[in-house]
Amino acid sequence: MERVTRHFEEALEQLQQRLLSMGGLAEDRMCDAIKAMTTRDPDLVQRVLTGDGPINALHVEIDDRCFKLLALHQPMAADLRAIVAAVKINTDLERVGDLAVNIAEATKRYLQHPPVKPLIDIPRMGDIAQAMLRDALAKAVLVADDRLDALKTQIFRELLTFMLAEPSTIQPALDLILVSRHLERIGDHATNIAEDVIFMVSAQDVRHHLADHSQA
Repeated sequence: MERVTRHFEEALEQLQQRLLSMGGLAEDRMCDAIKAMTTRDPDLVQRVLTGDGPINALHVEIDDRCFKLLALHQPMAADLRAIVAAVKINTDLERVGDLAVNIAEATKRYLQHPPVKPLIDIPRMGDIAQAMLRDALAKAVLVADDRLDALKTQIFRELLTFMLAEPSTIQPALDLILVSRHLERIGDHATNIAEDVIFMVSAQDVRHHLADHSQA
């Protein structure tokens, strides 16, 4: 029995390490996508577009580890929460990778036009989203999500002004708006991860109590 318990604990620790690796890959892909846009680097855009293999493979591996742990050990209480949370976090991180590809696709189109304006708020959104992913173990992530929403709205209003004044900016401005929406969605996934971590650690479901942290 002790050997089985030790094997389960080692497998759970390996799962957590693989999740950390998945988080690092997702973060790197998002950062590369934003860097490709701000530096107007078509080679980096292409690397983001074609580099989805490792994160997809790790996504499958982590799910497989989770399902084997559930099937072989039938865990209870905190261990069960940890594995269920890992499945959900894994899905959110895979979606971050997909959104990085979406950003690269929008960037590829954007680079076909002259810059609409200096990029200030989109890199700022990227920094916030990156910090949210990195700090997804803390409740502070739930508050940072509001800052991303506000920046997305600000970007939309500013670009709308450019589009109304100069029709040739409409297509590239729309791509910038798309990128801001993708970054907002990355923030949403980081928030999901934070909520799952809180549930995993404390069995506290904060998904429907977001008003609590806004008043803290």
